[in-house]
Amino acid sequence: MKKKKIGIVTTWFERGAAYVSKQFKEVWEQEHEVFIYARGGEDVAKLNRDWNKGNITYGKRFNYSNLDLIDLKQFKEWILSNNLDIVFFNEQHLWKPVLLCHDLKVKTGAYVDYYTKQTVPFFELYDFVVCNTHRHFKVFDWHPNPFYIPWGTDTKLYNKRQQKKTSKDEIVFFHSAGRNPYRKGCDYVIRAFSQLKSQKAKLIIHTQSKITNFFPELTQEINELKKKGQLKIIEKTVPAPGLYYLGDIYVYPSRLEGIGLTIAEASACGMPVVTTNMAPMNEFVKSNINGKLVKVKSQNKRNDGYYWDESEVELEDLKNQMQFYVDNIKLLDQFKDDSYSFAHTNLSWQKNSNYLLGLVNEVGYLEFKEKDVIYDVIKKYEVSRSLWFYIANTKDYRNLKRFFINTIKRISL
Repeated sequence: MKKKKIGIVTTWFERGAAYVSKQFKEVWEQEHEVFIYARGGEDVAKLNRDWNKGNITYGKRFNYSNLDLIDLKQFKEWILSNNLDIVFFNEQHLWKPVLLCHDLKVKTGAYVDYYTKQTVPFFELYDFVVCNTHRHFKVFDWHPNPFYIPWGTDTKLYNKRQQKKTSKDEIVFFHSAGRNPYRKGCDYVIRAFSQLKSQKAKLIIHTQSKITNFFPELTQEINELKKKGQLKIIEKTVPAPGLYYLGDIYVYPSRLEGIGLTIAEASACGMPVVTTNMAPMNEFVKSNINGKLVKVKSQNKRNDGYYWDESEVELEDLKNQMQFYVDNIKLLDQFKDDSYSFAHTNLSWQKNSNYLLGLVNEVGYLEFKEKDVIYDVIKKYEVSRSLWFYIANTKDYRNLKRFFINTIKRISL
């Protein structure tokens, strides 16, 4: 078997998407050579040893944040200088780098996460797609090379060493709000917790963003819970395995997820998980086995046109599911053991990723007329949105004319 040279294009710092890339990297580098291209529109982790192991190339940095910006000249040099056989994109929103790979006849793959109804057909340009949830796979099962590989967490890292010792004098609910407390349903957690009937219940929230910036209307409620000693907010970045050891129950009424990494992580640490009864969250939690599923009240479309709607949970049902654990604190050790067993049987990346290792040897570069057609469609799509992208992401309108002229020049890439 010939050793492949695989390049992964990704964000590369303490963030969920980067942890996905890291797990793919660790699987593939067992038999192949893996190179990381850290995109230029997001944060970096150059000073963090955990994120600087292996062949890491930091893309040219841009002033715009939270976008997968790539300097095409540098990107092309990265592909050619490393003689890459495969370029694998993680959450790639902008399509010019994929078009470039097609021009170079380099095999491409995609980790499926972000897509709109307009961009779903664009994935035909990829030679293969990897779906880690049933929900994604159902959308892309038409693709010539779709692969469903159930997501799983690193059970060597997330396990009983992170499990909090149960106490009869308290029950601690834990919530990870990440960089987007709104999407994670942090407001629902706070509101439901404040309605619990218990003097033993406490809530710990770990966040990388200031919660009151997202929910100013909850400032008074947050301050009151803090004064009572019932709420603690930890606002900082914490590397894996995180802070799961602080809580007994993981509460995660997320509005929307690509996967929902923390659900599998928390369960593997022996925490029952209370989460939204909507895919993909309910793909990783089975009610009364490793947690509880909360009823969905309504669904709303996102402003960015993302394929899936956001889900709003029923606050009363969330409160009731949390209250269940308060009322059954004597059985908490059994609930924890059940969650741990379920995760290590069903949500182990070491088991679920076995097929991923050989996948890169099976797929070839696809050549067919439809692929060339979608290439032209994507090309026009990228040009049409370039001007609006610039307007939305810069305050230097004096450069608008120059940008417009350069965009016209780049039409032919």
